Amino acid sequence: MSGSDRTDDQPVRAAGTGGGLSHRVPELGALELLLAVARLGSLGRAARELGITQPAASSRIRSMERQLGVALVERSPRGSRLTDAGALVTDWARRVVEAAEVFDAGTQALRDRRDSRLRVAASMTIAEYLLPGWLIALRGQRPDTAVSLLAGNSTVVAERVLAGEADLGFVEGVSVAGGLDSVVIAHDRLIVVTAPGHAWARRRKALDAGELAATPLILREEGSGTRQVLDAALGGLARPLIELSSTTAVKASAASGAGPAVLSELALGEELSARRLVEIPVEGVHLSRALRAVWPTGHRPAGPARDLLALTRS
Repeated sequence: MSGSDRTDDQPVRAAGTGGGLSHRVPELGALELLLAVARLGSLGRAARELGITQPAASSRIRSMERQLGVALVERSPRGSRLTDAGALVTDWARRVVEAAEVFDAGTQALRDRRDSRLRVAASMTIAEYLLPGWLIALRGQRPDTAVSLLAGNSTVVAERVLAGEADLGFVEGVSVAGGLDSVVIAHDRLIVVTAPGHAWARRRKALDAGELAATPLILREEGSGTRQVLDAALGGLARPLIELSSTTAVKASAASGAGPAVLSELALGEELSARRLVEIPVEGVHLSRALRAVWPTGHRPAGPARDLLALTRS
């Protein structure tokens, strides 16, 4: 219907009544400014209290008046006073601001509760050789955050993070489980080691990848990142000579002469320096891997978890 066809008994749609509340209700900063004007009786003093310029304050009031369709403040050389409509709007604004303060206090309480603890799950190599240093640094930044650590193989870590039992996980496998986002935080190299008296320690040439794959080894349990990477690199492994659930146990067994093992370079510094174990060169295979931080897809780490993630990459 055209404007000339409208009859007087048809309602006039008020400006700004369409859309959601965000289009019809002034922003919180404008309501706070109106309350300050009512309390101080001066637009200039209200602007100074809120840390904005007087022109910016005037512009904000005019914008609010246009949005609401009523005059709110009368200006004079003696100061600023609310109109009758402005007094009503101020009463309503006070309730909105008070509700916003309750909202802010509640969300701050949620952040405080989140920041009071951090649950970390990490694969054995990362838990034993990298995480302690990161946690010491985090303690310096967040002394009031209580940290709990679950150490397990990479499969267990992924399960705990997906189940919501850990805020941040660290894994060392070939790939990342579905439902998890990840970022590479470091790289690691796997090393074949034996006791000094083992026959491989007297070899004059590098070990062939095929021979390594065919040899029963002292291995971590299935699900460990080390075993996953080794299995993928060699295209399969012989039946384990011994299967153990910790890096420390694997090192001890290899040092006793039970057989060869493949372990992270991170875990072998002391044993190689003291020659309790010796490195066996291998050709024809690439034994490096990426170490990753993981978290549920779409839920980027926040609070202490975000800070710990930043420390791993610094």
